Amino acid sequence: MKGPYIIAITGASGAVYGIRLLEYMLQQGFQIHLTLTEEAKYIIEDEIGLVLGEDVHGSLCKFLKIDGQNLFYYENKDLTAPIASGSNPTKGMIIVPSSMKVVSSIACGFASNLIERAADVILKERRLLIIVPRETPLNRIHLRNLLTLSEMGVHIIPAMPAFYHKPATVDDMINFIVGRILDSLNIENNLYRRWGEK
Repeated sequence: MKGPYIIAITGASGAVYGIRLLEYMLQQGFQIHLTLTEEAKYIIEDEIGLVLGEDVHGSLCKFLKIDGQNLFYYENKDLTAPIASGSNPTKGMIIVPSSMKVVSSIACGFASNLIERAADVILKERRLLIIVPRETPLNRIHLRNLLTLSEMGVHIIPAMPAFYHKPATVDDMINFIVGRILDSLNIENNLYRRWGEK
């Protein structure tokens, strides 16, 4: 079994980054524990056109054309989920995209829901936490919270696409960010052309 990893999608614009990461990691055989905020479900419907409904697991499996045996879904209010405990041996967590509310809660140790609690667990167990903040412009509070997390070893990967790989489509820009996330996880990928590659 590869992983397991936690992927969390929050109510910030850019849910497509989380869905693309989920799709890639499942295709590569990783076990994924997924949770979404309620706001993320609205963003996914609005930006991607995917209506998750009551059966989130089933809807995602149908959309991604997978059998779903490596995908485990938990509601964000479910603090009894396995990923809420440090005894659950996950390798890391990616919050993509992350709202500033979630960034703030994690930076302050305020674990009021499953995403915040799972991130708190990752930090206390000194595992890899990657946060992809999606907000612009950033104010001083946002920057201070991100600095607090960075000083704790959190990888901050802003959703800032590069252009040296000559992106021709929106998918190219999405794949750049997802590829950089995978790089931070030390997961091989060829989702984007790296600097210096022909």
